[in-house]
Order: sequence, then C-alpha cells, then structure tokens
Amino acid sequence: MDGAKSVELTATEITERLSGTQKSAILMMLLGEEEAAEILKNLSPKEVQHLGGAMYSVRNTDQETVNAVLDEFLAIIKKQTSLGLGAGNYIRNVLNRALGEDKAQSVLSRITPASSERPIEILDWMDGRSIAELLQDEHPQIIALIISYLDYSQASDVLNLLPEDLQPEIVQRIATLETVDPEALRELELVMQMKFKANTSLRSTKVGGVKAAAKIMNFTKANMEKRILGAIRRNDKDLMQAIQDNMFTFDNLGMSDDRSLQTLLRMVEPEDLIMALKGATVELQEKLFGCMSTRAASNIKDEMEVLGPVRLTEVQTAQKQIIEVARKMSDEGTIVLAGRGGDEMV
Repeated sequence: MDGAKSVELTATEITERLSGTQKSAILMMLLGEEEAAEILKNLSPKEVQHLGGAMYSVRNTDQETVNAVLDEFLAIIKKQTSLGLGAGNYIRNVLNRALGEDKAQSVLSRITPASSERPIEILDWMDGRSIAELLQDEHPQIIALIISYLDYSQASDVLNLLPEDLQPEIVQRIATLETVDPEALRELELVMQMKFKANTSLRSTKVGGVKAAAKIMNFTKANMEKRILGAIRRNDKDLMQAIQDNMFTFDNLGMSDDRSLQTLLRMVEPEDLIMALKGATVELQEKLFGCMSTRAASNIKDEMEVLGPVRLTEVQTAQKQIIEVARKMSDEGTIVLAGRGGDEMV
C-alpha cells in the first residue's frame, strides 16, 4: 500500500535537501546583475565556479521553494521571480560584470558546454588538466615560467599531470628562476597568443625561485616528491638541498589544527619527539604540549631537561623523522597539515 502511495515533497522538504551553495545560488539569482556581480568579485575562482554551477542547477526552482529559502535566510522577502527564464544570459552577464569577459568565459566554459578563448591572465581560472594539455608540447623553460605564475596548489596539479620524466626538470628550472627578462616574457606572450589566439600584455616580474619550487613541492604526494628531488639531486645536490630545506618544516606544525596534531603525536616515537622539541620554538613547544594530556606533557618536559644540551644535527634528524610521518599521514588523509596542501577545510 505504501508502495502505491504518491510521495510529493513540500517546498520545505525540498529546501532541506538543498546544499548551502544551492541556497546561496537561489539568492544570487534574485539579485540584480550589478549586486550579484559585486558579491562575485569577492569570491575566489573555485568559489565562483561552484556558485556559478549551482546557479545553473537551481535555475528551474519553483516559487514555493524559493520562498522557503528566503524565509530561511531572510524571513522577510516574499516576491515573485523569473528564476529560470533567461538564466543563461543572466549568469553570463553577472560573471562578465564581476570578472571581466575573459575570466567569465573561462568559468562558463567549465559549467556550460560553451568554449572560449583564454588569455594568459586567466590561467588561475583554468583547471590543472587544461593547463597541462596546453603546455605539454612546449619547451621546459616555457612550462616552468608559466607554472611559476600559478597558485602553488594549482601548479602542483599541473606538474602532476605532466610526463614524469619531465617533472624534475620543471621543478629544477622553477627553482633557478629569478627576474625574468623582457625577451623571455615576449617569448611567453607569443606562445600564449598562439595558444589562445588573443592579445595579452605581461610586465617583467620576479617569479619562481627556490621558495616557489619548495611551496609547489609541498603540495605533491610523498612518492612524487621523492622521485623529483632524487632526480634533481643527481643534477644539482645543493639545489635539491635548498628546495628541501624550504619545504614543509617542523616549525610549520604550529599552523595545523589540534586534532591533527593529537593524531600525529600518537604515531611518533617519544624519543624523536623529545629530541625534536629541544630545537623547537617556545610557541611550538606550548602548542604541542597543549595537544597532550597534562601527564604526558609533564613527562616530555622532564625528559627534555634530563637530556641536556644536544647536537643540532640530532635535533634536525628527529624533526625530519616526525615530518616524514606527518607527510605520510597527510597523504593518507589521516591528518591535515596547514600550509602543506591537500583538501580545503571548511
């Protein structure tokens, strides 16, 4: 009998099934284009893409559901809407006003079937696979230069999608990049013009360097990191060491959340922790002690005092041991290392 019953969800029930992004998208669709554009200007590329996609997914939402969303968020707005009528043009206009035509086209190309031409200025708005496919046939120096302009997380995604035998050379070239001369930028601009069939202008700027290479490497998986650094070491041992020294360090643990640190501390050897803390800042020591039980923290402090002065090399070795455990756990998704990469936390 229940199987023959026609189940019709109420607007409230439908609203409860909507995600927060979809509810935000409904509200955005109710705003004027200028107001919606102002909101989008303050969002990141990923947020714009998610919200833009959600706007398409709710474009045919019925009025009762719209009113329920309005009741939930504002409790005062109850007006008619033409949601779903001309939604494509509306969303396109809002994105154009907020981001400019080129960036808007890049976002729209990922949430609609439309294709677009993209100048180099909107590389940050492209997904890693698109950029990797765009660069795969280019000279390694050009690839390194372009990757240097990307967000570190996005740069790591692009690097991971390039041929494995090319990855070490790219990282090595990024690490040795400094101020780019105008001729190199003109070559880069020419390549991009050929790729995008669009004009663009770039100014000379400082890109790349050891720190940039290290930050990109922070976002790679441990096995990929080991392979790339090993290849660089064969060509330039000092450069590999410089990159490694600027990667995620023991001090960076202080930026991670307490829950991740508590999980990590349960997995490290007590003697490594005692030795590592001997060379840590007072702030980091207190942070880690705060993630232990009072008794455990007291025992560690006593052991540190008994240990007395230690060699710096011993401290560094212990810290690297802990970082190795931390990065492995991060790769497995057991913990989140702030400043190292991985999924965004909300």
